[in-house]
Amino acid sequence: MSSEFISIQSALDAAEYAAGVKIARAVKDAGGRAFFVGGCVRDALLGHASKDADMEVFGLDEAVLLKLLRHSFQVNVVGRAFGVFKLKGLELDVSLPRRESKQGTGHKGFAVTGDPHMSPREAASRRDFTLNALSWDPLSGELVDPFNGRADLDKRILRHTSDKFSEDPLRVLRAMQFLARFELTIAPETLELCRNITPENLARERLFAEWEKLVVKGVRPSLGLTFLKDCGWVQYTPELAALIGCPQDPHWHPEGDVWTHTLHCMDAFARQRSGDAWEDLVVGLAVLCHDMGKPATTFTDEDGRIRSPRHDVEGIVPAEKFLRRLTAHQQLIEDVLILVETHMRPAELHKGQASDTAVRRLARKVGRIDRLISVAQADMGGRPPLSADFPAGAWLLERAETLAVKDAAPEPLIQGRHLIALGLKPGPAFSPLIDACYEAQLDGEFHDIEGGLTYLRSRLGEAQPDSPDA
Repeated sequence: MSSEFISIQSALDAAEYAAGVKIARAVKDAGGRAFFVGGCVRDALLGHASKDADMEVFGLDEAVLLKLLRHSFQVNVVGRAFGVFKLKGLELDVSLPRRESKQGTGHKGFAVTGDPHMSPREAASRRDFTLNALSWDPLSGELVDPFNGRADLDKRILRHTSDKFSEDPLRVLRAMQFLARFELTIAPETLELCRNITPENLARERLFAEWEKLVVKGVRPSLGLTFLKDCGWVQYTPELAALIGCPQDPHWHPEGDVWTHTLHCMDAFARQRSGDAWEDLVVGLAVLCHDMGKPATTFTDEDGRIRSPRHDVEGIVPAEKFLRRLTAHQQLIEDVLILVETHMRPAELHKGQASDTAVRRLARKVGRIDRLISVAQADMGGRPPLSADFPAGAWLLERAETLAVKDAAPEPLIQGRHLIALGLKPGPAFSPLIDACYEAQLDGEFHDIEGGLTYLRSRLGEAQPDSPDA
């Protein structure tokens, strides 16, 4: 039994592996051959677990393969036009080898047809990188490696498989996130090829998918971002390109310009991820965007000091432009922008030993103070060789926990039902009264419903009878 057999079997989910072996045996009995292919093989050889798997079947026509699969599995044929079959209840896709011909621009500009009579080498040649052009036979344990992807994997080199690479511009961004996720070095010839590729008509959702992987999965996001700069694709994100060469005060930022600082911040963020994909996406994008206001606000004062006043607030506009180029997800955009706007507040509140009221009001503004602290912590960690220690973060987190506003804005204690219970009829006066009570609550004038009702009665100028049931 080869080492590849052991590593790949252990990396795949047991259900997907068992299904793959069953399929491979049935395919062999029918005169064909089935392989695990692509990312699941790559991940296994790296010692990583795979959440899903792909199989490619050679030597069987589509109708024969579909009948074979339906004998043992429920099959979703949504991808049948491309020769792809999804097995219900399993993270396993089974496909025929595919021929692709460029018909138009962008990632979708291809005509795709299944061809079971292709050779494994020919089928692998359509894949983007050599480390993704690996196939593994679960029956024999044979690793099929026509483009030396295993050697590139061992050397941590990302290399394109063939010149067909340039037909799909999305592959440049795939290179970006692969470099970051697996800590790879780009092959010189692949870098040169990427310099001659343009984005064409890449759909926004396709762009976002690659950026999301960089942010949520990148072990060293700086490697992917540096690649964008080196291949020239940073020009297509002008808000990031503007950070290159933007100076900073060397006393506070000995690491260099804003671009260099941002790269260090992204790596610092990657070291402290929460593991919650949504939270990491929000925080990571905020870290990426947090200093986009500096290019427009940076100047050197009369004392020779480099300053960037109000760069936090001024960063909202360029950050929003960057985000809207990638996604239409309004809640994501809003959550990120508020963190960009307030990323300096933890340090400011700590310096001034701010009151409970200030902490509550910050929680009301940002929604989640723990997110904001994570952004500020990454900002502090992006200034080597200065220490990444951030006592302001621990101080603010403790205060937020004490006030029960760490991961949510304070809930208004006084609501419409309380006004109705006091005999008021719903109308235009309701909203101002509720807002006034909430402001008083944030100011610490009361801390529970009884106190809120007392405050409300005082606003109404009433005597204080027994409180209604809250």
